[in-house]
Amino acid sequence: MEYRAGTRDAVQFRALLTHTAQALSRRQWSKMLVDQREMSPFNPAEQDWMTNEWLPRTVRENGYRFGAILVAHNVFARLATNQFIMASRELPHTYRTFEVEAEAIAWLTEHK
Repeated sequence: MEYRAGTRDAVQFRALLTHTAQALSRRQWSKMLVDQREMSPFNPAEQDWMTNEWLPRTVRENGYRFGAILVAHNVFARLATNQFIMASRELPHTYRTFEVEAEAIAWLTEHK
């Protein structure tokens, strides 16, 4: 998944992540590479929905277990992602952040 700079439409954002979760389930995938390098920070509503609804449901119902995140250039986007990662620590899911895409892919490849 690749994020771009700028504001996100709430309905489209939720639909995209919901479809992504369904694709994980359909294809029996448990891993995702998330490119946030150009991402704008999450707004509070996005942060809340992802933390309290989307991620728990995607882990529980769709088998999402490993997320490799290419960190954002924007410091506020990085902070929002760190808050999201910290809030998800109770789930049977692991996020790891990377600066280099090849390292992120290698990490995902070693997890089954």
